[in-house]
Amino acid sequence: MKEIVRVFLAATKLGLVSFGGPAAHIGYFHDEYVRRRKWLDAQSYADLTALCQFLPGPASSQAGIGIGMMRAGFAGGVAAWLGFTWPSAFLMIGFALGLNRWAERFGGADAGWLHGLKLVAVAVVAQAVWSMGRQMAANRPRAAMAVGSAVLVTLWPAAAGQWAAILAGGIIGALAFRSAATVGAEAGGARTDGEGTTPERAPLSRPLALCCLVLSALLLFALPLAHSLWPGTTLAMFDAFYRSGALVFGGGHVVLPLLEKETVAAGWVEPGRFLAGYGAAQALPGPLFTFAAFLGMEAGGWTGALTAILGIFLPGFLLIAGALPFWDALRRLPRMRAALAGVHAAVVGVLLAALYHPIWTSTIRAPEDFALAAALFGASAYLRCPPWLLVLLGAIAGEGLALAAR
Repeated sequence: MKEIVRVFLAATKLGLVSFGGPAAHIGYFHDEYVRRRKWLDAQSYADLTALCQFLPGPASSQAGIGIGMMRAGFAGGVAAWLGFTWPSAFLMIGFALGLNRWAERFGGADAGWLHGLKLVAVAVVAQAVWSMGRQMAANRPRAAMAVGSAVLVTLWPAAAGQWAAILAGGIIGALAFRSAATVGAEAGGARTDGEGTTPERAPLSRPLALCCLVLSALLLFALPLAHSLWPGTTLAMFDAFYRSGALVFGGGHVVLPLLEKETVAAGWVEPGRFLAGYGAAQALPGPLFTFAAFLGMEAGGWTGALTAILGIFLPGFLLIAGALPFWDALRRLPRMRAALAGVHAAVVGVLLAALYHPIWTSTIRAPEDFALAAALFGASAYLRCPPWLLVLLGAIAGEGLALAAR
């Protein structure tokens, strides 16, 4: 029980400070779970990140759920999801209840403190690229793979570009890193079995994992049938949000057109309110999928908000729970380890591309922005400032820059 509480508190902390979207979340998770708490090593974290990129649903939330399950079983996964999700979910519900009026009093969408939070995301992701690159792209072949992956994803920014880069990294790794000795050398170092490191065991039993996989597929096909037999707003909403969560690859902004089709076209949410809520979601920490809480609140009050948030996250939860036990066994095979050595380098490249776009291109607008982002990077990488302090410093400095520019 103590371990479950620890997972919940760690995830809640991340849910309160993880600004910047899915790409930044990966950086925050690496800093908290790998670098600070040492709950798992960099290699296991890269394995988990690669798996989540291939699964439908919110990749960063699935990574957090996976870490929670590795740490404290199925209940740990639930605790990790609850902790990371509830802060932004309640903020989105509050926005739907009328807090948008208060937002304008604090500067609106162009507020300096909000821009400072975006610069924090630049620093956090840059620190993650630097740290992961040192461990997983430490020599010329793997560094070349990381650069190639970054180039591919930059030129092909769709979710398919990420899948292609990771798949290519796995194929090249399987062919190039054939022996176990080579894989160990290419992995950027041995595992660090520190006191806090996750035990080497499957987080869930395989029968339970199979049940999760079967249930995820069954709900996808059974919910539309149930809705046609028993019409009702709550069941219709659960079906709509479950389908959106189950069919979107890449998470984050990719889910926007699906949600627009399911809610605005159905008449549940007005177009203007939809866009206002989506804009507010950009300013909040935690998963962007909590935008569903706003839509559910607009469509059906508190019942609608709960229905929407459970519906959109459930497929991703079931998929990561079902995949983890088999993934844990597969990644130990020599050939699979060789493939993962290439995947690790590709993941570094994917994160590097995300640092450039959309994070850098939408945030660094002046020399002062670069200077502040560089200072925050130094505070994170060298001074080991905790995330909450980085967020506070970024918000204050961003507001200061905005006042100086007036």
